[in-house]
Amino acid sequence: MIGHDGGVSDAIDHPLSRPRENRYRLTTSDGVGIDALLLSGSRPRATAVVLANGFTGSYRNPGSRAVAEALLPVGDVMTFDFRGHHGSGGLSTVGNAEIHDVEAVVSHLRELDYDSVSVVGFSMGAAVAIRHAAIYGGVDAVVSVSGPSRWYYRGTRRMRLLHLGIEASAGRFFLRNFRKVRVIDRQWDPRPAEPREVAGEISPVPLLVVHGDADTYFPVSHATEIYDAAREPRDLWIVPGMGHAERAVGPELAARIGDWIVEKTAASGD
Repeated sequence: MIGHDGGVSDAIDHPLSRPRENRYRLTTSDGVGIDALLLSGSRPRATAVVLANGFTGSYRNPGSRAVAEALLPVGDVMTFDFRGHHGSGGLSTVGNAEIHDVEAVVSHLRELDYDSVSVVGFSMGAAVAIRHAAIYGGVDAVVSVSGPSRWYYRGTRRMRLLHLGIEASAGRFFLRNFRKVRVIDRQWDPRPAEPREVAGEISPVPLLVVHGDADTYFPVSHATEIYDAAREPRDLWIVPGMGHAERAVGPELAARIGDWIVEKTAASGD
Protein backbone atom coordinates (compact mmCIF):
# COMPACT_ATOMS: atom_id res chain seq x y z
CA MET A 1 0.00 0.00 0.00
CA ILE A 2 1.02 3.60 -0.48
CA GLY A 3 2.40 5.06 2.76
CA HIS A 4 0.19 6.82 5.30
CA ASP A 5 -0.34 10.56 5.03
CA GLY A 6 0.81 12.98 7.68
CA GLY A 7 -1.12 16.14 8.40
CA VAL A 8 -2.03 18.48 5.59
CA SER A 9 0.90 20.76 6.37
CA ASP A 10 3.47 18.02 5.77
CA ALA A 11 1.63 16.11 3.07
CA ILE A 12 3.43 17.77 0.16
CA ASP A 13 6.95 18.68 -0.74
CA HIS A 14 8.44 22.14 -0.54
CA PRO A 15 5.85 24.62 -1.86
CA LEU A 16 8.19 25.81 -4.60
CA SER A 17 8.65 22.31 -6.00
CA ARG A 18 6.61 21.28 -9.02
CA PRO A 19 4.42 18.19 -8.83
CA ARG A 20 5.36 15.12 -10.78
CA GLU A 21 3.21 14.42 -13.83
CA ASN A 22 2.27 10.95 -15.05
CA ARG A 23 -0.01 10.65 -18.05
CA TYR A 24 -2.30 7.65 -18.48
CA ARG A 25 -4.48 6.29 -21.25
CA LEU A 26 -7.37 4.59 -19.52
CA THR A 27 -10.17 2.54 -21.07
CA THR A 28 -13.74 2.66 -19.82
CA SER A 29 -16.00 -0.35 -19.41
CA ASP A 30 -17.70 0.60 -22.69
CA GLY A 31 -14.40 0.84 -24.56
CA VAL A 32 -13.68 4.58 -24.65
CA GLY A 33 -10.12 5.85 -24.25
CA ILE A 34 -9.67 8.50 -21.53
CA ASP A 35 -6.72 10.90 -21.42
CA ALA A 36 -5.73 11.38 -17.76
CA LEU A 37 -2.95 13.12 -15.85
CA LEU A 38 -1.82 12.33 -12.30
CA LEU A 39 -0.13 15.08 -10.30
CA SER A 40 1.88 13.87 -7.34
CA GLY A 41 4.72 14.76 -5.01
CA SER A 42 7.98 12.90 -4.63
CA ARG A 43 6.72 10.83 -1.70
CA PRO A 44 4.04 8.14 -1.96
CA ARG A 45 0.70 8.98 -0.37
CA ALA A 46 -2.50 7.08 0.41
CA THR A 47 -4.98 9.76 -0.65
CA ALA A 48 -6.06 10.82 -4.14
CA VAL A 49 -8.53 13.38 -5.46
CA VAL A 50 -10.24 13.14 -8.85
CA LEU A 51 -11.18 16.35 -10.68
CA ALA A 52 -14.12 16.05 -13.11
CA ASN A 53 -14.37 19.11 -15.38
CA GLY A 54 -17.43 20.83 -16.71
CA PHE A 55 -18.63 20.52 -20.31
CA THR A 56 -15.90 21.69 -22.78
CA GLY A 57 -13.38 21.69 -19.91
CA SER A 58 -9.99 20.02 -19.96
CA TYR A 59 -7.23 19.26 -17.52
CA ARG A 60 -5.09 21.51 -19.74
CA ASN A 61 -7.13 24.59 -18.87
CA PRO A 62 -5.44 27.02 -16.45
CA GLY A 63 -8.46 27.07 -14.13
CA SER A 64 -8.51 23.29 -13.79
CA ARG A 65 -4.77 23.15 -13.29
CA ALA A 66 -4.93 25.81 -10.57
CA VAL A 67 -7.61 23.89 -8.66
CA ALA A 68 -5.64 20.65 -9.02
CA GLU A 69 -2.49 22.23 -7.61
CA ALA A 70 -4.44 23.86 -4.78
CA LEU A 71 -5.70 20.40 -3.76
CA LEU A 72 -2.26 18.78 -3.73
CA PRO A 73 -1.91 19.30 0.03
CA VAL A 74 -4.79 16.83 0.39
CA GLY A 75 -3.35 14.09 -1.80
CA ASP A 76 -2.27 13.27 -5.32
CA VAL A 77 -4.68 14.66 -7.92
CA MET A 78 -5.83 12.94 -11.09
CA THR A 79 -7.38 15.14 -13.74
CA PHE A 80 -8.76 13.87 -17.04
CA ASP A 81 -10.73 14.77 -20.14
CA PHE A 82 -14.23 13.36 -20.43
CA ARG A 83 -15.14 11.34 -23.52
CA GLY A 84 -15.44 13.45 -26.63
CA HIS A 85 -13.22 16.12 -25.09
CA HIS A 86 -9.77 17.00 -26.43
CA GLY A 87 -7.46 13.97 -26.18
CA SER A 88 -10.05 11.43 -25.02
CA GLY A 89 -11.91 9.21 -27.45
CA GLY A 90 -15.58 8.77 -28.18
CA LEU A 91 -18.38 11.32 -28.15
CA SER A 92 -19.66 13.46 -25.32
CA THR A 93 -23.10 12.45 -24.03
CA VAL A 94 -23.20 15.61 -21.86
CA GLY A 95 -23.39 13.79 -18.53
CA ASN A 96 -24.92 10.38 -19.24
CA ALA A 97 -22.29 7.78 -20.17
CA GLU A 98 -19.60 9.91 -18.50
CA ILE A 99 -20.12 7.99 -15.27
CA HIS A 100 -18.04 5.24 -16.93
CA ASP A 101 -15.20 7.75 -17.40
CA VAL A 102 -15.13 8.58 -13.68
CA GLU A 103 -15.29 4.90 -12.81
CA ALA A 104 -12.27 4.20 -15.04
CA VAL A 105 -10.29 6.90 -13.22
CA VAL A 106 -11.36 5.81 -9.72
CA SER A 107 -10.67 2.15 -10.50
CA HIS A 108 -7.20 2.98 -11.80
CA LEU A 109 -6.37 4.92 -8.65
CA ARG A 110 -7.48 1.95 -6.57
CA GLU A 111 -5.20 -0.24 -8.67
CA LEU A 112 -2.38 2.15 -7.80
CA ASP A 113 -3.14 1.35 -4.12
CA TYR A 114 -4.64 4.64 -3.03
CA ASP A 115 -6.64 3.95 0.13
CA SER A 116 -8.85 7.06 -0.11
CA VAL A 117 -10.29 8.48 -3.33
CA SER A 118 -12.55 11.55 -3.40
CA VAL A 119 -14.20 13.11 -6.45
CA VAL A 120 -14.63 16.84 -7.02
CA GLY A 121 -16.89 17.65 -9.97
CA PHE A 122 -17.70 20.94 -11.68
CA SER A 123 -20.97 21.71 -13.52
CA MET A 124 -21.51 18.69 -15.82
CA GLY A 125 -18.72 16.94 -13.91
CA ALA A 126 -20.61 17.61 -10.68
CA ALA A 127 -23.71 15.87 -12.01
CA VAL A 128 -21.54 12.98 -13.17
CA ALA A 129 -19.78 12.77 -9.79
CA ILE A 130 -23.10 12.53 -7.96
CA ARG A 131 -24.50 9.90 -10.34
CA HIS A 132 -21.26 7.92 -10.26
CA ALA A 133 -21.18 7.81 -6.46
CA ALA A 134 -24.85 6.82 -6.30
CA ILE A 135 -24.58 4.10 -8.95
CA TYR A 136 -21.03 2.76 -8.68
CA GLY A 137 -19.96 3.78 -5.17
CA GLY A 138 -16.33 3.11 -4.29
CA VAL A 139 -15.41 6.70 -3.35
CA ASP A 140 -14.75 8.25 0.04
CA ALA A 141 -16.18 11.76 -0.48
CA VAL A 142 -18.00 13.70 -3.20
CA VAL A 143 -17.90 17.44 -3.90
CA SER A 144 -20.41 18.97 -6.32
CA VAL A 145 -19.44 22.46 -7.50
CA SER A 146 -21.90 24.50 -9.62
CA GLY A 147 -23.82 21.38 -10.53
CA PRO A 148 -27.30 21.08 -12.05
CA SER A 149 -29.97 19.30 -10.05
CA ARG A 150 -32.09 18.47 -13.11
CA TRP A 151 -31.75 18.02 -16.86
CA TYR A 152 -32.86 20.21 -19.77
CA TYR A 153 -32.70 23.43 -17.75
CA ARG A 154 -33.08 26.50 -19.98
CA GLY A 155 -33.82 29.17 -17.41
CA THR A 156 -30.70 31.25 -18.10
CA ARG A 157 -29.33 32.73 -21.30
CA ARG A 158 -26.12 30.71 -21.04
CA MET A 159 -28.01 27.45 -20.74
CA ARG A 160 -30.20 28.33 -23.71
CA LEU A 161 -27.04 28.92 -25.75
CA LEU A 162 -25.54 25.68 -24.48
CA HIS A 163 -28.59 23.69 -25.55
CA LEU A 164 -28.42 25.33 -28.96
CA GLY A 165 -24.79 24.26 -29.22
CA ILE A 166 -25.40 20.61 -28.44
CA GLU A 167 -28.75 20.15 -30.20
CA ALA A 168 -28.11 21.94 -33.52
CA SER A 169 -25.73 20.64 -36.18
CA ALA A 170 -24.16 24.11 -36.54
CA GLY A 171 -23.55 24.23 -32.79
CA ARG A 172 -21.92 20.79 -32.78
CA PHE A 173 -19.76 21.90 -35.71
CA PHE A 174 -18.58 24.90 -33.69
CA LEU A 175 -17.85 22.78 -30.63
CA ARG A 176 -15.93 20.20 -32.68
CA ASN A 177 -13.80 22.67 -34.60
CA PHE A 178 -13.27 25.46 -32.09
CA ARG A 179 -13.57 23.82 -28.67
CA LYS A 180 -12.27 20.32 -29.47
CA VAL A 181 -15.46 18.75 -28.15
CA ARG A 182 -17.33 16.09 -30.13
CA VAL A 183 -20.98 15.74 -29.08
CA ILE A 184 -23.36 12.89 -29.79
CA ASP A 185 -26.08 13.82 -32.30
CA ARG A 186 -29.04 12.04 -30.70
CA GLN A 187 -31.08 12.51 -27.55
CA TRP A 188 -30.87 10.41 -24.43
CA ASP A 189 -32.94 7.23 -24.58
CA PRO A 190 -33.64 6.38 -21.85
CA ARG A 191 -33.17 9.55 -19.82
CA PRO A 192 -30.60 9.05 -17.05
CA ALA A 193 -31.64 9.71 -13.47
CA GLU A 194 -31.23 13.35 -12.45
CA PRO A 195 -28.75 14.30 -9.72
CA ARG A 196 -31.61 15.26 -7.38
CA GLU A 197 -33.16 11.83 -7.94
CA VAL A 198 -30.09 9.88 -6.84
CA ALA A 199 -28.31 12.20 -4.38
CA GLY A 200 -29.82 10.31 -1.46
CA GLU A 201 -28.08 7.12 -2.60
CA ILE A 202 -24.60 8.57 -1.93
CA SER A 203 -24.95 8.26 1.86
CA PRO A 204 -23.09 7.22 4.01
CA VAL A 205 -20.38 8.76 1.81
CA PRO A 206 -20.14 12.49 2.68
CA LEU A 207 -21.40 14.98 0.09
CA LEU A 208 -20.50 18.67 -0.17
CA VAL A 209 -22.60 20.90 -2.44
CA VAL A 210 -20.91 24.20 -3.41
CA HIS A 211 -22.64 26.89 -5.45
CA GLY A 212 -22.16 30.57 -6.16
CA ASP A 213 -24.94 33.09 -5.81
CA ALA A 214 -23.61 34.80 -8.97
CA ASP A 215 -23.73 31.64 -11.12
CA THR A 216 -24.96 32.60 -14.60
CA TYR A 217 -25.71 29.01 -15.65
CA PHE A 218 -27.65 27.49 -12.75
CA PRO A 219 -29.36 29.41 -9.94
CA VAL A 220 -28.86 28.51 -6.29
CA SER A 221 -32.07 26.48 -6.33
CA HIS A 222 -30.17 23.68 -8.10
CA ALA A 223 -27.79 23.40 -5.16
CA THR A 224 -30.56 23.39 -2.57
CA GLU A 225 -32.48 20.73 -4.50
CA ILE A 226 -29.44 18.43 -4.47
CA TYR A 227 -28.78 19.12 -0.80
CA ASP A 228 -32.40 18.56 0.19
CA ALA A 229 -32.46 15.26 -1.70
CA ALA A 230 -29.24 14.03 -0.09
CA ARG A 231 -28.97 12.27 3.25
CA GLU A 232 -26.43 12.83 6.00
CA PRO A 233 -23.51 13.37 6.03
CA ARG A 234 -24.02 16.39 3.78
CA ASP A 235 -22.99 20.05 3.67
CA LEU A 236 -24.14 23.03 1.61
CA TRP A 237 -22.02 26.11 0.90
CA ILE A 238 -23.60 29.03 -0.95
CA VAL A 239 -20.64 31.27 -1.80
CA PRO A 240 -21.34 35.02 -2.13
CA GLY A 241 -20.17 36.51 -5.43
CA MET A 242 -18.99 33.20 -6.85
CA GLY A 243 -19.63 32.51 -10.54
CA HIS A 244 -19.62 29.17 -12.30
CA ALA A 245 -17.45 26.07 -12.02
CA GLU A 246 -13.65 25.79 -12.26
CA ARG A 247 -12.94 29.37 -13.27
CA ALA A 248 -14.81 30.67 -10.24
CA VAL A 249 -12.92 28.57 -7.68
CA GLY A 250 -10.07 30.64 -6.28
CA PRO A 251 -7.23 29.40 -4.06
CA GLU A 252 -9.06 30.11 -0.80
CA LEU A 253 -12.18 28.18 -1.80
CA ALA A 254 -10.10 25.32 -3.22
CA ALA A 255 -8.18 25.11 0.07
CA ARG A 256 -11.43 25.14 2.01
CA ILE A 257 -12.74 22.27 -0.12
CA GLY A 258 -9.49 20.44 0.53
CA ASP A 259 -9.88 20.91 4.28
CA TRP A 260 -13.42 19.52 4.06
CA ILE A 261 -12.17 16.42 2.24
CA VAL A 262 -9.48 15.84 4.87
CA GLU A 263 -11.95 16.25 7.72
CA LYS A 264 -14.66 14.04 6.25
CA THR A 265 -12.42 11.25 5.00
CA ALA A 266 -10.58 11.15 8.32
CA ALA A 267 -13.90 10.89 10.14
CA SER A 268 -15.14 8.12 7.84
CA GLY A 269 -11.95 6.17 8.46
CA ASP A 270 -12.39 6.18 12.25
